[in-house]
Amino acid sequence: MADGGRREKWIAGRGQAARAPPHKFSRVFPAAKYPAIKALMRPDPQLKWTVLALVLVQLLACWLVRGLAWRWLLFWAYAFGGCVNHSLTLAIHDISHNTAFGTCCATYNRWFAIFANLPIGVPYASSFKKYHVDHHRYLGGDGLDVDVPTRLEGWLFCTPARKLLWLVLQPFLYSLRPLCVNPKAMTRMEVLNALVQLVADATIFTLWGLKPMAYLLASSLLGLGLHPISGHFVAEHYMFLKGHETYSYYGPLNWITFNVGYHMEHHDFPSIPGCNLPLVRKIAPEYYDHLPQHYSWVKVLWDFVFEDSLGPYARVKRVCKLAEDRL
Repeated sequence: MADGGRREKWIAGRGQAARAPPHKFSRVFPAAKYPAIKALMRPDPQLKWTVLALVLVQLLACWLVRGLAWRWLLFWAYAFGGCVNHSLTLAIHDISHNTAFGTCCATYNRWFAIFANLPIGVPYASSFKKYHVDHHRYLGGDGLDVDVPTRLEGWLFCTPARKLLWLVLQPFLYSLRPLCVNPKAMTRMEVLNALVQLVADATIFTLWGLKPMAYLLASSLLGLGLHPISGHFVAEHYMFLKGHETYSYYGPLNWITFNVGYHMEHHDFPSIPGCNLPLVRKIAPEYYDHLPQHYSWVKVLWDFVFEDSLGPYARVKRVCKLAEDRL
């Protein structure tokens, strides 16, 4: 498809209201018919223990890789550490919705996200929280939702080889895009996040040397780049079918990603923790079962690279009044 076709998809949402929800079930569902859904809006009692186990596993891995050859270090960073660190970023995503300790203990959630951040190697959790709110509030909002690729990305990464490179570079683009699209003042929690991370990194380097730190950073870069789990980045909101902006995935990778695949359900009810999202679909199957879904994140990546109609432009993008006022 010509570039104009991709551009047409990318601007498909222009003219829609800034805060118009792409799916409306959570706004209109009859409480009398679905009282059980409200009961799911409670903290996940297992989340803190799962995160603790993942952090300890990565610390143990740091100790084990001290004497590995570099090629084996990179292998395990991709095959094992990449899965763990990607899982931790999705735990941070869940925690950003106050699902670890509840909305009444928001500060505990912020600090626990910083703890979950430790094996990732770079400070991330507090900045993610700051921008993720806008992703839910202004999904696809031009200049507000920093998950939407920039015009430069859409223009540059438009061939299979370039789209493959775009997937490899995803950790860098995801981190740098907010600074270009919607820069915000640094918060106190971001400073504390950076200081805690610096102390943790320095401690690991002092105790065990360079290879454990290289393992953690490689786990993050490889696990968030061209990796099977990274299919969720594309699967969630890229327009594979015209008129459908958000998709769910109900496959086995949800077991290690805090059910982030239940993405339609998550956007309908962001205060429900990942562990309870499958119950939303069971409670209201007449709403969710007929919606298009993805069956494989690996196939999502394959189609994204090789289908001409897909690419960074294949996102709904809305003109937001708030973004216009800022110009």
